[in-house]
Amino acid sequence: MARIFITGTAGFIGFHLAQLLLSEGHVVHGLDGMTDYYDVDLKKRRHAILLQSPNFQMTEAMLEDCPAVDKAIDACAPDYIVHLAGQAGVRYSLENPRAYVDANVTGTFNIMEAARRHKVKHLMMASTSSVYGANTDMPFAETDKADTPMTIYAATKKATEAMGHSYAHLYDLPTTMFRFFTVYGPWGRPDMAYFKFVNAILNGKAIDVYNHGEMQRDFTYVTDLVRAIRLLMLDAAPERPADRQVPEGDSLSPVAPFRVVNIGNSKSERLLDFIEAIEDALGMKATRNMMEIQPGDVPATWANAELLERLTQYRPQTDMRDGVKQFVAWYRDYYQV
Repeated sequence: MARIFITGTAGFIGFHLAQLLLSEGHVVHGLDGMTDYYDVDLKKRRHAILLQSPNFQMTEAMLEDCPAVDKAIDACAPDYIVHLAGQAGVRYSLENPRAYVDANVTGTFNIMEAARRHKVKHLMMASTSSVYGANTDMPFAETDKADTPMTIYAATKKATEAMGHSYAHLYDLPTTMFRFFTVYGPWGRPDMAYFKFVNAILNGKAIDVYNHGEMQRDFTYVTDLVRAIRLLMLDAAPERPADRQVPEGDSLSPVAPFRVVNIGNSKSERLLDFIEAIEDALGMKATRNMMEIQPGDVPATWANAELLERLTQYRPQTDMRDGVKQFVAWYRDYYQV
């Protein structure tokens, strides 16, 4: 049994990770700012489920509130910290970039300081596939350069990767940054495209399809994702290489116990196929409003997940159509449609 501090437990991924860890008997302390970026009631419902476990406690506080963050982490005295909270959303970063710097940079610094102070066994922090930016060689590998972010959201996440490396080097703090690829599934975020598609179709409204549908994404089912996080956290903490020799294909730093790991389904799917899967699951056809690509968007993503498999003997594998069916079933139940 481990003591695990998770930021963002009222969020989509944090909720699922906390559920998994609680089911295994671990003690989890969650922190969430309960911001109104999207429906707060959905966040409260997630936390209400977690609070049914006697092994779960939570603190409501913003990442930028350093005294509140320190107090919560000190009370938990964690063995591990998983930092998932932050300002999400690629498109919102075009409207309110300061929110991303405050939450994703300043907030992450507060978490790293607490992890250093408590000498945790493993600090894990969420990055994003968006850091690959303008890269066109696919599938994306962790050892590829990621120097061309297309949005302030991606830039703040790349900044936290650099900050994480410096702390790992200076304080010998085992740190893993994981890059997510288009996560979807039950209890998802209402600002995500698939959530909007289902809502619009059920309400007889047109869906906005960007770049005229010429988009591809590596869709990763949320339970696969959190299983990968759990395996990395408990079984694959990085160690500083004694001789600076790093195995080929490994993103391990030659000077720090620091690693970047892709978590994706290793399959790039057409957006139009994803929409068809939603239509089939709903038994309804969508009216499609074909639009130009949005600023900061990229035409395709595709994860090379070989490093994840090498470290954990696990690879996400939920079929996209099966995952869509499960999301639609949850949506119908949650909204009583």
